[in-house]
Amino acid sequence: MGEFLTQFSFSFSVTGPIFLMLALGIALKHWGIINDAFTQSGSKLVFTVTLPTLLFLNLINTDIHQLGNGSLYVFAALANFIIFLLFEALAGKMIKEQTERGVVVQGAFRANTGIIGLAYVANAYGDAGIVVGALYVAVITVLYNILAVITLSRSSTATASLDHRSILKAILKNPLIISICSALPLTFLEVRLPEVLMQSGRYFADMTLPLALLCTGASLDLRQLKQESSNANLSSIARLIIAPGLITAAGYVYGFRDNELGIIFLMSAAPTAAASYVMARAMGANANLAANIIAITTLGSMFTCSLGLTLLKTLQII
Repeated sequence: MGEFLTQFSFSFSVTGPIFLMLALGIALKHWGIINDAFTQSGSKLVFTVTLPTLLFLNLINTDIHQLGNGSLYVFAALANFIIFLLFEALAGKMIKEQTERGVVVQGAFRANTGIIGLAYVANAYGDAGIVVGALYVAVITVLYNILAVITLSRSSTATASLDHRSILKAILKNPLIISICSALPLTFLEVRLPEVLMQSGRYFADMTLPLALLCTGASLDLRQLKQESSNANLSSIARLIIAPGLITAAGYVYGFRDNELGIIFLMSAAPTAAASYVMARAMGANANLAANIIAITTLGSMFTCSLGLTLLKTLQII
């Protein structure tokens, strides 16, 4: 029992600060200190400037040997793709409503790796974890966008509103992918930027996770939690328990251990990405259901991730 409590304490040190920042975002919104305009502007600042800066600086400051084994990123792509196929098959049999099928599948496979997942990894493994997490996010972001279009197109009433060409353009213009692709050549060539640029960049980078988590908390619509929806519950269970459980188990069988397996778990244990709501609304699917799934998984992830991390640490495989 003492060992379990020790490991749970470590797990809560990873998830606890994130939960508190989300709660603070909710409270500040409730008290009127921040509003929807602040949340929208702050989220845009994170996505277009501060998070790309954080990923860029961590990549160019690292030794190429710290990027990890390339098989980790291949595994992440394949594992998430297989999870997508599994949920697609199950949803076809379990979800009757056409406009909800794709939303359930997207909510189940599309994790918030760019904000919550990266924050988990940063708390657990520091800058070294962020470096590996950055490439993980780049690979998964491309995959998630493609798979989201596929599943929503199959269950949408307005597929013409978001064609495949626009998705490809969005991927190529994604600030996170651009920053990572820009940093990798500098990393391999061991190019170092002037210190004045590095320090200025750090000011931006350091505000990324606090601002992102505050905005995520403030944007949560807790009223969605009051809506009874079996489909939202199914999608949330798949996102919080089934997906991380299967992906982590597959990673263990493949041979990943320690930090690599920990990163696989933390990324896959993240809640449903906020972008799933925007995508569902644009493609004519049930956007309210998407918002419901985001709210449930964002709050639930703090507990499922803590328990999962405690179990893995107790078993001494990470």
